[in-house]
Amino acid sequence: MPVRRRPTLSAYEHGRTSPTLDTAQRVLAATGHGLAAVQVVTFTELASRRGRVLAVPDRLPRLPVSRAMGTITLPVHVSWSEPGRVSHLADRGERARVYEVVLREGRPADILASVDGAFLVDLWDELVLPQDVREAWAPVISAALDGGA
Repeated sequence: MPVRRRPTLSAYEHGRTSPTLDTAQRVLAATGHGLAAVQVVTFTELASRRGRVLAVPDRLPRLPVSRAMGTITLPVHVSWSEPGRVSHLADRGERARVYEVVLREGRPADILASVDGAFLVDLWDELVLPQDVREAWAPVISAALDGGA
């Protein structure tokens, strides 16, 4: 970009002004990036039969491949029986165990950080879940399979 635009870029960088959408697209394009609209995942809290609160999304979240296949240490409130355990999500069996725990015990942030919707659908029939957890998530899985979420 020409030198005369540096003050404008500095103003953007420091939050003194905001670019228009068109300008943001041009700046991103100059760096080899694009702008994308991503659907926001919202959650409903449902009471489980065991008295816990289940967080159920309105659509399946997606993770970048590096996170979906990376390693994860679940927080203690999710993995209280094995605190500090490192799980390798690239391993299908470990991924299934993580998903089972997170769907039962996780809060929205835990789900968004560790569950990839495509992998969840792939594992769905193999997961060992309490009936109420399976019933709560079933409509989301069905919608994804039908081309919705």
